[in-house]
Amino acid sequence: MTAHHFHAVIWIDHKEARVFHFNPDDVERTVVHPDHPTKHLQHKAEDPHYLKAAMDAISDAGAVLVVGPAQTKNELVKYIEQHNPALKAKIAAVETVDHPSDGQIVAHARKYFKAEDRITPQTR
Repeated sequence: MTAHHFHAVIWIDHKEARVFHFNPDDVERTVVHPDHPTKHLQHKAEDPHYLKAAMDAISDAGAVLVVGPAQTKNELVKYIEQHNPALKAKIAAVETVDHPSDGQIVAHARKYFKAEDRITPQTR
């Protein structure tokens, strides 16, 4: 049985979503891939199954940071808004972040939530 983590960060682009549920001492990582990743540089709407899988991967978090290099992060937030308004309320921020390592993603999210938690209590 894994421990529940209040915070989550999702880094998403058109090829993969890297999801990290974490606390100050522990991290759980999940990776979600689309069934048919887009291969074009021009903008193409994301597969709704991919967006749903990404949404489901963060659905039990108490607070979520959504990051990524391009438009997919915004499409994910729009999808969540339409399909899970309660989760949309838990999205703390959406930020543009290029292609960091897993460690850099988690470090960025921990730093973000450390500052954010001084303002926002962790309640469900």
